[in-house]
Amino acid sequence: MSTDTRRRFAATAVTLTMAGALGCGLMAPVAQGAGHGSCYDGRCDITVSKPQTIKVDSRKFGFGKLKVTHISSRSVKFSATTTGGGAHLSGSTGPGGTVKLNNLKIWVKSASGHKAKLALFPTRY
Repeated sequence: MSTDTRRRFAATAVTLTMAGALGCGLMAPVAQGAGHGSCYDGRCDITVSKPQTIKVDSRKFGFGKLKVTHISSRSVKFSATTTGGGAHLSGSTGPGGTVKLNNLKIWVKSASGHKAKLALFPTRY
């Protein structure tokens, strides 16, 4: 097999792998919430290493800013203020736990030191 043939074969394999990954949803292109951040639709994995504000769709969740207010290896604290009545929502959980604010669920996948890996996903109710 010549060098050119090997290169074409490798390029074809990479292209097919990428197409398969996109087709299976493993590498979905970012389109929803463009300009608002990757968590705007309430579906994302994010790592935070300090208090941070995450923009979400206020029409969908009743608040537009999810605030991560504290991170330690034992707990992560969240807060939000509703857009309609200005009610204050808050919650905290440790690694492996979830917090639900309105219909947005936040799963703390892991936490160590001052870094936390979170998964956000919407709920129906």
